[in-house]
Amino acid sequence: MIIFLMGFFDKILGQNDKAEQPKETLQTPSIPICKTEQELIEQFGGIAFDKQIDLGDVIGSNNWNVDMTKGEISFGADLAFPIQVLGTFSHSSQTWLWAWANTKSGLPESIMQQANQLKKYGDENDIDLLSINQFDATNADLHLIGSVASGMFNTSGYYIADYGEGAMVVTIQSEKVDKIRRHNHHRIATVFPQLISQFEMNHKLALTNYLASKGYQISEYGAKLVAAKNGQTITAEFDDLSRLTKLKG
Repeated sequence: MIIFLMGFFDKILGQNDKAEQPKETLQTPSIPICKTEQELIEQFGGIAFDKQIDLGDVIGSNNWNVDMTKGEISFGADLAFPIQVLGTFSHSSQTWLWAWANTKSGLPESIMQQANQLKKYGDENDIDLLSINQFDATNADLHLIGSVASGMFNTSGYYIADYGEGAMVVTIQSEKVDKIRRHNHHRIATVFPQLISQFEMNHKLALTNYLASKGYQISEYGAKLVAAKNGQTITAEFDDLSRLTKLKG
C-alpha cells in the first residue's frame, strides 16, 4: 500500500501565457489548534490526499516548469497555476530547508506567504516541523508538509517538483482542479487506507476529520462510526485503540 501511495504522489512531483489567478487563500485560516505532527496529519491528511487525485488527473504525466517571477508552475502549454513555495529538499544531505530560511534563494515574499504562516503556526504551537529552519527529512516528510499546507490553506493540492539535486514542494491553486473535485463516495475507501498506511495517527479522529471536510453528517456508536451524505453511507469500525478494523460504504 505504501509503495502505491508514494509512487502516485511522486509521479505528480510545465506553459500558458495566462495563468489562473490565485484565490484569496493567504490570510491566516481559522483552523483547529494542533500541537503535534500527528495531530496535523489527523486534521488535514484525508482531504489533502483526496485532492491529490484530482490534481493528478488534471496535470497527468506532463513535465513541470516553474517561473518564480510570475509565481506559477506550468505543465505543458495549456496548464499554468499560481503557487506558493514551501521549501526544498536536498537529495545529497537528505535535509529539508524552509523557503523562509533560504536566504540565498532570492524568492519573492509573495510566494512564501504560506511558508511564513506555517512558521508562525509552528512557533505558536511548539511544532518543530514547522518552525525549525532546516532538519533531516525523508520523502514521507515532504508529503506531510505538503498535506498540511494543502489542508490548512485549502489549496487545490501540492506538488513535489524534483529537479535532480533536490526537490521543491509547492502548493497549487487551480479553479480547473477545484471544478472537477469529485465528492466521490467510494474514493474514501481507497484514500483513507493509503493515508493510515503511511503515517502514524488515531484512525478514528483522522477519518472523522476527513469525512467532516467532505460534508458528511457523522454519528458515533461506541467503536462504530456512521457518516451519511446525499443518501449514501460510510460505516467504519475500530478496535479499543481506535485502529480501523472495517471500512465500507
